[in-house]
Amino acid sequence: MADQNTLTLLSAEELRRMIADGADPLLIDVRTSPEHRSAHLPGSLLVPDELVSRETQRLADALVAVDRPVVLLCQAGPRSQQAQEALTAAGLTDSRVLAGGLNAYRATVGDDAVEIGEGPWAMERQVRMAAGSLVLVGLLGGRLLSPKARVVSGAIASGLVFSAATNTCGMAKVLAQMPWNQSPQGPVRIEDVLQEIQAVSAPA
Repeated sequence: MADQNTLTLLSAEELRRMIADGADPLLIDVRTSPEHRSAHLPGSLLVPDELVSRETQRLADALVAVDRPVVLLCQAGPRSQQAQEALTAAGLTDSRVLAGGLNAYRATVGDDAVEIGEGPWAMERQVRMAAGSLVLVGLLGGRLLSPKARVVSGAIASGLVFSAATNTCGMAKVLAQMPWNQSPQGPVRIEDVLQEIQAVSAPA
């Protein structure tokens, strides 16, 4: 597992300076297609985390050949850190993670640096809404229907603790499969991603 320290994390201000100085980083956005459509950094390449998990070795091999800094990002950080861990294990030893994700970049640089579109809530916001709603349902059900309904609240609380301890989020993976989180153009294909990576790594 990759060590998430200052050697692999890149602050929003550092990324802003890198772009301003013409370093031309390859920005790999591991969020869902609708999240990317809603708001993204200009020029970022969409590679959803489920695609990273499924095609880790092919992605790592392609990114190794890129003669540009590789920066992984998501909405707040955890998904891009997990993607970096997988890609590092597959041989991509030189990549950075945008600390705090798109949220931190927008807070630091401003919305003018982000392309804004239309799409669903960010996944972290969806998770908070779903988790909070289920906990509330469990508490109300336990009070109004049966004490057994409180098991729902306990299960969600346990899941959140596990999520924090392991830096994973099963609920996000479930929500990512919901209809509103699907792209009308269909899933991102690995062949298209590899073609785009090859295009940016080719000599000018």
